[in-house]
Amino acid sequence: MSLFTLSMIAIVPIVTILIFLVFLNWPATRAMPIALVVTALIAMFVWGTDSTIVAGAAFNGLITALEVIFIVFGAVLLLNTVKESGAINTIRRGFTSISPDRRIQAIIIAWLFGAFIEGAAGYGTPAAVAAPLLVAIGFPAMAAVMVALIIQSTPVSFGAVGTPIQIGVNTGLTDQPTVLSALEGTGMGYIDYLMYISSNVVLVHGIVGSLIPLLMAAVLTRFFGPNKSFREGLKVWKFTLFAGISFTVPYYFIGITLGPEFPSLLGALIAMLIVVPAARKGLFMPSADDHFDFPPRSKWEEDWFGKLNYEPEKEEGSQRSISMGMSWLPYILVAGLLVASRTVEPLTAALKAPALVFENTFGSGITTTSTPLFLPGFIFIVVSVLTFFLHRMKSSDYTRAWKSSFKTAASAGLSLIFAVPMIKIFLNTSLASDKVSAATEALAGQNMPLVLAESVSVVAGDFWPIVAPAVGALGAFIAGSNTFSNMMFSLFQFGAAGNIGLDVHQSGIIVALQAVGGAAGNMVCVHNVVAASATVGLIGKEGALIRRVLLPLTYYLLAAGFLGMAIIHGVFNVWLLIYAIIVFVYIARLFTAKDGLAVASVR
Repeated sequence: MSLFTLSMIAIVPIVTILIFLVFLNWPATRAMPIALVVTALIAMFVWGTDSTIVAGAAFNGLITALEVIFIVFGAVLLLNTVKESGAINTIRRGFTSISPDRRIQAIIIAWLFGAFIEGAAGYGTPAAVAAPLLVAIGFPAMAAVMVALIIQSTPVSFGAVGTPIQIGVNTGLTDQPTVLSALEGTGMGYIDYLMYISSNVVLVHGIVGSLIPLLMAAVLTRFFGPNKSFREGLKVWKFTLFAGISFTVPYYFIGITLGPEFPSLLGALIAMLIVVPAARKGLFMPSADDHFDFPPRSKWEEDWFGKLNYEPEKEEGSQRSISMGMSWLPYILVAGLLVASRTVEPLTAALKAPALVFENTFGSGITTTSTPLFLPGFIFIVVSVLTFFLHRMKSSDYTRAWKSSFKTAASAGLSLIFAVPMIKIFLNTSLASDKVSAATEALAGQNMPLVLAESVSVVAGDFWPIVAPAVGALGAFIAGSNTFSNMMFSLFQFGAAGNIGLDVHQSGIIVALQAVGGAAGNMVCVHNVVAASATVGLIGKEGALIRRVLLPLTYYLLAAGFLGMAIIHGVFNVWLLIYAIIVFVYIARLFTAKDGLAVASVR
């Protein structure tokens, strides 16, 4: 088969998801089983993958899905615990005391606190923490998940203490002969080269990501405001840029000095120490008569609601009062324990020690390992139990929190146990040698994502820097992780850069664009969307969420691609002008076209 034919086959699983989940707006519980069956059939009967590998990959995906459900359960349990104890009322009053403006609350909780949690834990944990917390202070479930997903971009490349770079990119490039031979004679060792890639990742993210709070505020007001206007979000441009730069500037300098472990973690911490006190003093804040709030609950649209119901106006005053410090203590403990579990080696080793290992499942050669105590879900549960004692809760209230959390996690399970195995099968496909022609002989043994990327690189040619972030996003959409996307595509991106005549330094920039795109792809990957939705009981609305998040995703990929083109070909050339014009026109269109094509396509 030709490369074109192979790529058309490889894209069928993705098209299946898009058709049923995004365009037909089916719930994931119906769309993902179909995608799983389609992927498995293509893998075995068209791609030529051995059935044992398909079975082993599906089992691996099932275990991963159970891990995600465990994380979802823990996050919801913690939220329900502080809700039942009455602490959530104190937290809500605290945010209202900073500002009753929902735009400001979203930036502080999702952008700043979410970025900090991303730096500590990664793997979708920020959405699992931020989304239910936003719901608890009065956000519609759909709005809470949307803003939590949007911030799954800039901090992600350095999430989980740098895992997407340290594990993802490093695994893809380390000990590869093509990389090592290209570095010969440059005076740069492999570790230095990895640091060079990381520095370019933090540079591109720092520039592009500074506008994410502004985009988040604009999309929030457009889809969930009484007037359905982008302009209401634009009105807080001073505060959003202040919050964006307060994170990205320290994020950049930490990234180029300390390496990939700490930009998101320390950058977000510094930003919180700057932005929250500034907000309390009213700096860069909207005027008193220009506060944004959602319509009354009676006027909320049907798909805004989730099963995690919380009505502050009904529950305010119904429970005992808890001090601000004690109310926030569970989340402080979560952040501290997540950081310690990832950075203190004895603790890390102790949590990873009780591992479940399934070797050579079904004779596939695939080994599945799970370390349940190392998962963020375990940390959430531990903190929930501690909160029971710290907040002196009644047993009946705490029992109610557990029951409610089980129901929420169970509702997510059906989607995830189909979605994740489908992704794992897609990644573990191996093209049989009898399926390739002489011209595509080199593709034998490759999985579907790599064949797709190969076909895109042939079409893109010299414009590959613009396309590279989209390939990274595709990998994240499929694999559900920036780390896995970088593992799959880093070497391919390095090779594609060489094929269009770029030197080793420029190839490093292309790999950096892969990492940036892979981070942005977390906004729409099915894995994250389903898991984040589940934390607030927003089941069956995954397609609507993806459509809403496509706007900031498109901005991120376009901006990163053209910025990469400008860096590679020199700052003072025509590509910088093209980059500036396209981004300016896109943003202007996004923010001024109230009923234009960009908006109509998301309705």
